[in-house]
Amino acid sequence: MASLYSPFELRGVAFKNRIAVSPMSQYRSVDGYANDWHMVHLGRFAMGGAGLVYAEATAVEKDGRRTHGDLGLWEDAQIDSLRPIARFIEREGAVPGIQLGHAGRKASERRPWHGETPVDDEDVASRNEAPWQAIAPSPLPYADGWPAPDEMSEDDIRRVIRSFGDAARRSREAGFRMIEVYAAHGFLVHQFLSPISNRRQDGWGGSPENRRRFATAVARSIRANWPEDYPLAFRLSATDWLDGGIEIDETVATARALKAEGVDMIDCSTGGIGGKERPRRMVIEEGFQTPFAEQVRRDAEIATMAVGFLWNAEACADIIASGKADMIAMARELLDDPNWPLRNAEKLGADENHAMWPIESGWWLMKRERLLKKLGLR
Repeated sequence: MASLYSPFELRGVAFKNRIAVSPMSQYRSVDGYANDWHMVHLGRFAMGGAGLVYAEATAVEKDGRRTHGDLGLWEDAQIDSLRPIARFIEREGAVPGIQLGHAGRKASERRPWHGETPVDDEDVASRNEAPWQAIAPSPLPYADGWPAPDEMSEDDIRRVIRSFGDAARRSREAGFRMIEVYAAHGFLVHQFLSPISNRRQDGWGGSPENRRRFATAVARSIRANWPEDYPLAFRLSATDWLDGGIEIDETVATARALKAEGVDMIDCSTGGIGGKERPRRMVIEEGFQTPFAEQVRRDAEIATMAVGFLWNAEACADIIASGKADMIAMARELLDDPNWPLRNAEKLGADENHAMWPIESGWWLMKRERLLKKLGLR
């Protein structure tokens, strides 16, 4: 029986445990380039014991950024800024992963602490950050008060598909070992998948088969530029939580189609297709998205990752042990405690005497623990 701390393998890549660090946008990049902030932010999770560390949503085109602070891999010159980060993550025993995405109609947005609203002249005046024109499957604004995106032409579609492949090649050269495509939360691939945002009448819209064509083409483009023994994942919104949107049965079919194109894992999230208000059907509680990971894993016969409001070690261990998912992903819980994987290993009987910790810290912690016990202080 698998456990949270048992090894796991996808293609030729081995993970030391089933704990993944979910992509977390930092909005600290300049012109798409990584910097010291990204090194420290991601490096601490590798030191903290996670098996997989994902770099944040990384734009495959400059105009595919969500904000001016997004990471990017739309040009070869950006590779060098990511290479030492991937190298450090791997040296600390974690698998370096990267999430590739295109914001589509969510592009040209302010950072969250600036309002998560469209960039406008105020941003030019205060931060010298100008807006740009967004593109999408259909000319439908993301939310009230947002500008309409340009409807993508056939040339636009083909170009973006190629851009995902080019970014995959750059990811490989930067040293990453796993790619996740951001096909959830209202980003461009999700916009094609959902009938809420895709009203096209050509071969890229209408039926579920047509709407998933873009996603499968992106998978093919990446696979053509990504080593055969490196895994590829997609983060999907398993449901839009909206009447007339994606439901779980369609997501299972999408997962099967992606598997046929060489995708190895589905990271099962939900929602995000339009506006900032939570859909009424969406009830948030601990592990509320895990049943979607379980159903996709069972019905599409593909590895899955459970994500969303996971923080309890015993509950996470049960997800793996009961076969509901193959890995779990955490984000804000790890921001609060980057050492969560190491701290809970002892609790779950997978570690003792801080043996899993980097020796530079584990040795001191073991010595402290022995002294405290000897003195009867703990």
